[in-house]
Formats: sequence, structure tokens, C-alpha cells
Amino acid sequence: MYDVTAIGELLIDFAALSSDSAGYPTMKANPGGAPGNFLAALNAYGARTAFLGKVGGDAFGTLLVRTLADAGVETKGIVTDDTVFTTLAFVTFSPEGDRSFSFARKPGADTRLLFGELDLSLIDGARVFHFGTLSLTDEPVRTTTQKAAAYAREKGKMITFDPNLRPPLWKSREEAREQILWGLSRADVVKISDDEVEFLWGITDETEAAGKLLNEYGVRLAMITLGPKGAYLANRNGGARAVCPPVKPIDTTGAGDIFGGSAVARLLKTGKEPDCLTVEELAAIAAFASTAASLSTQVTGGIPSIPSEEAVLMHLCTGNA
Repeated sequence: MYDVTAIGELLIDFAALSSDSAGYPTMKANPGGAPGNFLAALNAYGARTAFLGKVGGDAFGTLLVRTLADAGVETKGIVTDDTVFTTLAFVTFSPEGDRSFSFARKPGADTRLLFGELDLSLIDGARVFHFGTLSLTDEPVRTTTQKAAAYAREKGKMITFDPNLRPPLWKSREEAREQILWGLSRADVVKISDDEVEFLWGITDETEAAGKLLNEYGVRLAMITLGPKGAYLANRNGGARAVCPPVKPIDTTGAGDIFGGSAVARLLKTGKEPDCLTVEELAAIAAFASTAASLSTQVTGGIPSIPSEEAVLMHLCTGNA
């Protein structure tokens, strides 16, 4: 029934548009949360998806559910809780478009999700189960996510994982590292950034990092994003690189999630297991996902910035990627 079901956070990203003479920003509200961005990208590229999560009984929660539904994501697995507020993230930018985050999440609704509130039929009916680490920062959602991942594994689902490191949300770097490594050990497919690789192991070479994921953690497909330099994908058959098309980024919010969603969408279209992809297929997936992610940085926000499949293919066909 579904290609991918994800569990995790839905939140509002307040992105700085400008600032006054005292440095106070004027901000625009955008729908956010890595799993939501990931699923919306999957839907944009032909997949069917569903979401498991919790929002507050407030205007922002209502907006987020509607936005996901408008993107084609099944939302019946989203619980509304009137006792807590929907999580808010405040994003400011450097002149190069790099982001800094502040969060209103003490607690946020996404952290209060209980395993008993999950509609497990959304996992039963999916080919793939996806999670990230923002649903591992706090209880009770940490236990809920761990149980959901175990349930998905018992049901024979492919598991995809995105570390999506946000240091301000963790009590310590050691706790963040422990939970990310736990996620890696459960995943078939991992999308991880070069910054996260360096955080975990002090490794700056993507081929070395891919080898570590494949050989030490049992990952079947490693996807390492390299920012504006592109990406490196590897499985047991080898590795392939892709470069990004030249763009002038104004907001990199959600670019990694869009890379992940578009890459998994292309993987599913092959009909192959992730460790059976040829090097040529890895290269094609990397090129598509790198182009989709790069084009998204020219528009503010996560979900609103997802480029159409036609736009991505046009860039690839005209040699602009």
C-alpha cells in the first residue's frame, strides 16, 4: 500500500529573511521536520508514503498535517495532543547560506509520541521504514522509535536512516554519538553527511567512511552527502560520485532530506535490493538526488522547495548537473 512509512518530528521552521539595525530577524514560517521533508520528496518523485508522529493541538499542528496531506503523504498516523505545543525551530543564515538552529522543544509535541499511539498498519503496509535521530533525543519518543524500528525489522521491512545531527537538541555529544551509532546498526540504507561522518569518527575521506558503514555496521547502501561538492554512494559492488549543478543557494534547509527522499525514490524505481545496484545505477541515483537537493536551495523552506521531477531531469538531460 505504501512505499515508505516514516516516524519522527513535524515542526515549523522559522527562517530569517532579514534583520533590523539591532540584529532582530524578520522570519518566515515554513513546514519542516526531516522525516516530513523526506516523505514529501518521495511523493514528488512518484512514491506513496505515510507518516507516524505527533503535533500539538494548535494552529501550527493543523497547518503541518494539512501541508503533508497536500504533498500526498498519508496523515492518519499523526496524533494531535492538546497538552503540548508543536515544536518550533528558528533558523538563521550566514552570508553563504549555512544554517544555525535554535529550538522551542521543552517539550515539543513530537517528543511525546507513545508506542501505543502508533498505527502499526502503516508499517505493515509499507516496503520501507524510515527514521532519524531527532526522535531519539528524548523520552518517550526514543523508546517508541526503537520499538517501531524493531517491529519493522521483524516484519521484514527495509530500514532507512538519517542521522540528521542537531547538537543543540542533545544533552551531550556522547549521547548523540551513541544514538546515531545505534541507528546505523539497524539500517539497510543510510544517508549521512560529511560533517556527521567527521563527528562520529574523525574521518574526512568519504570512501573510508562508506567502507566503515558497509563493513562494520552492515549497511547495504551508504549515501554520503558532501554539501556543494555532491555525493558519494557505495555498496558491495563499488562506489560512484556525483557533482551538484551550479546554483546560488539562498536556503539549504531540507536539502539533505530532499537528497535522501529523491535517492530512495530512485532506488525503489529500480526494483532492486540496495546491495544489488550496479555502479552505473549508483551513479544515476547520486546524480538525480544531488541535482534535486541543489535546486531546492534556490527556494526557502524544505517542502516548498522540492523541485519537480521534470525540472531535475531537464537539468540532467541538458548537462547542467
